[in-house]
Amino acid sequence: MTQTTDKNRVLIFDTTLRDGEQSPGATMTHAEKLEIAALLDEMGVDIIEAGFPIASEGDFKAVSEIAKNSVNSVICGLARAQLPDIDRCWEAVKHAAQPRIHTFIGTSPLHRAIPNLSQDEMAERIHETVTHARNLCDNVQWSPMDATRTEWDYLARVVEIAIKAGASTINIPDTVGYTAPVESAELIRRLIAEVPGADEVIFATHCHNDLGMATANSLAAVAGGARQIECTINGLGERAGNTALEEVVMALKVRHDIMPWHTNVDTTKIMNISRRVATVSGFPVQFNKAVVGKNAFAHESGIHQDGMLKNVETFEIMRPEDVGLTESNLVMGKHSGRAALRDKLKHLGFEVGENQLKDVFVRFKELADRKKEVYDDDIVALMRAGEDPENDHIKLKSLRVVCGTSGPQSADMVLEIGGSEQKTEQTGDGPVDAAFNAVKALFPHSARLQLYQVHAVTEGTDAQATVSVRLEEDGRVVTGQSADTDTVVASVKAYIHALNRLVVRRAKSAPGEDRREISYKDVS
Repeated sequence: MTQTTDKNRVLIFDTTLRDGEQSPGATMTHAEKLEIAALLDEMGVDIIEAGFPIASEGDFKAVSEIAKNSVNSVICGLARAQLPDIDRCWEAVKHAAQPRIHTFIGTSPLHRAIPNLSQDEMAERIHETVTHARNLCDNVQWSPMDATRTEWDYLARVVEIAIKAGASTINIPDTVGYTAPVESAELIRRLIAEVPGADEVIFATHCHNDLGMATANSLAAVAGGARQIECTINGLGERAGNTALEEVVMALKVRHDIMPWHTNVDTTKIMNISRRVATVSGFPVQFNKAVVGKNAFAHESGIHQDGMLKNVETFEIMRPEDVGLTESNLVMGKHSGRAALRDKLKHLGFEVGENQLKDVFVRFKELADRKKEVYDDDIVALMRAGEDPENDHIKLKSLRVVCGTSGPQSADMVLEIGGSEQKTEQTGDGPVDAAFNAVKALFPHSARLQLYQVHAVTEGTDAQATVSVRLEEDGRVVTGQSADTDTVVASVKAYIHALNRLVVRRAKSAPGEDRREISYKDVS
């Protein structure tokens, strides 16, 4: 059971793989989930909510394998207040050295109306399901969904029922980001003071960011007595997202003078996992995002730069190295050798074997020949773009585009599809549209383009473009990413990456492997 005798210790409960993945289009592959879980485990996250096992066979397998591979973290699965859900959850997490069942039910008037349960009927359901979970696992967490809009008397009543039934953690979700800091603190404080048995369990807070107050609400809840914060990397999640792990962890570290609480998270690993989650989810981090945004440690105004030169503390309250950020200096070029590249990759958080290093080195040399200056961010983008897709059914062999202010924009393309080369020339509303039309002509499909984003990795006209593409077909959502100094080439490679993933999804025969069979949006 994840308890602590340190009254000032705040447990970090990461739900990137469950609530974060619910963000439309953020679906991760099985291998990506395992990788993110390993990074979370390594950085000192106390509890990892690995998924919703009954949602699909894919979710079940991911949670089960994460549980088997966990080293330090508690591995938690989510379950609705239904016995089959809880049984399925236990089957998935029981392999963990430290398993947890997290069960929930919506307690606000709006949510009680969905299953059409009276207050008494719901109270009975809570007692039955928490008791059942506790009989399977000695570490049970219970959540009253939409707690911040639940009547006080009823919330206190059901929290007491859950505690008596055996829940060791009571999570108070602000499911729709409705509350404010003063309310968040008072709600936790009052529950601990007035509910029998509340002083014997851990209270947690789970805040959404609809009004931009998720971090403030979470920290306020800690001030009120909560000792577990539920959060996600980069604040990934439904609608406006969840509490961002990096924000609450760094806030507690930087302002320890007024917030005397601490976590077990190794903050130097924050930047690496932030970049990785952004890549696998297809959700780039906004430039001015707190802690992990590209501009978080950038200073452009003359006053700021002058102050920084004289004393870095003038305009920086934390050091870049505190979150694992290295300064983007020109330290690599076309004359750099493999040993230098391996050392740089290790410094950036990448451990590569000989075969992978050989492949990366070839692509690095190609990039160095095209770019005047190679920065750390270029190398990170190179690594991400070079990751093997789930299969290579479709490969780009050649591309030539014609664009300009007059005449039709066209793309002359050769693809290798299933080992056979095919060629076409298509027109479109711009070079990217023409190139995408060419791909679709050679590989017909009904997938709808949900997202197309382009970001410059560094500055300059020779900067690499990182492109993210999201496709949807028959409920299957896939993402693809790539980077290249040629924006059109990067776009086509990202599109093909997504299509290759779609080919894999189509080939899977297990029902529910690729799409969720249960609607569980806004479960907490």
